[in-house]
Formats: sequence, C-alpha cells, structure tokens
Amino acid sequence: MGKILESIQSTVIAGFVIMILLVLAVSQSGYPYDIAFYARYIHVLSGVMWIGLLWYFNFVQIPTMPSIPDEMKPAIGKHIAPNALWWFRWGAMFTLISGLVLAMVNGYLIDALTLDESARLIGIGMWMAIIMWFNVWFIIWPNQKIALGIVEADADAKPAAARKAMLFSRTNTLLSIPMLYCMVSAQNGAAGF
Repeated sequence: MGKILESIQSTVIAGFVIMILLVLAVSQSGYPYDIAFYARYIHVLSGVMWIGLLWYFNFVQIPTMPSIPDEMKPAIGKHIAPNALWWFRWGAMFTLISGLVLAMVNGYLIDALTLDESARLIGIGMWMAIIMWFNVWFIIWPNQKIALGIVEADADAKPAAARKAMLFSRTNTLLSIPMLYCMVSAQNGAAGF
C-alpha cells in the first residue's frame, strides 16, 4: 500500500479502481447507472478540485505570501502556483462542461439558463458558476501568467496583474458561497423562489 500512496498518479488510479469495483458491485444488484449519474459524478469530483483550489489560493496562499521570505517566493511562483493553476483551470472547465451536460440530460438546461420559475435556483447557481469559470479562464489565468513571469511583461505590469488576479479570485470566492447554496438547495427540492 505504501508504494501506491507514494505517487499521486498511483493514488488516483487506485481510487478509480476502488470506485469501479464499487460500481460493479452495486450495478450487479440492479442499481441503474446512466449518463446523468456519471455527469453528476464528474461534476462533483471536478467541482471539489476547482473550489478546493480556489479556497486554497484565497485562504492559504494569498494571505501567507507576504510572510514568506523573498528568497523563498520563487519556489511558489515558479513551481507550486503554475501547477496549482493548471488543475484549477481544468477543474473549472470540467465542472462547467459536466454541469451543462447534467442539466441537458435531466431536461432543465434551458429552464435553468433562462431562469424559468421551475429551475430558477439552479439557474442562478449555474450563472454564478459560468461567471466564475469565465473569471478563471479569461481574467485570473491571463493575469497570473503575467504576475508569475510565464509570459513576458514589464516589471510594472506584474504587481497590477497580480492584484487583478487576486481581486477576481476573491470575487470567485465570494460567488462560490451562494453558488454552492443554490446547487445544494436545488438538489434538495427547492426549484425556484
């Protein structure tokens, strides 16, 4: 077991193997799995990755950076942050896509996106998530590339880009709280207001 846990790839593969064994065990007893189930599973799994990293950045990394000695900051900026931002971006992408697929196969995509009374709460949550996804891909990531020196920019541009990325990351943190409320409430029978 120690060998499996020494590698994140082996750990994740082992997690999926256990999940597949559970699926096979449960499905043999007649539990119906369909596209909506798998879309929901991917949606929750990638959502945990996305929001978990969002909260890591906002509750741990950003507040801790000022107390890190300058000679140690390149370890964060050159190694940890770029990798975390890769998982962050793709967590957002898979959360959005799987959520849209889930809404489509369950038949409420249009009602949710148009904020129809029958799906207003989930629709509000979806629109918040879409805004958050947009912020990740089109504001936070482009500005982080400048702030981290992944793309060339003037030295003056780096602090401004870092601040803009931080403010939009904080915006996403703010939106994540009511967004998660909408998603959980909608799954517990509250269709609209």
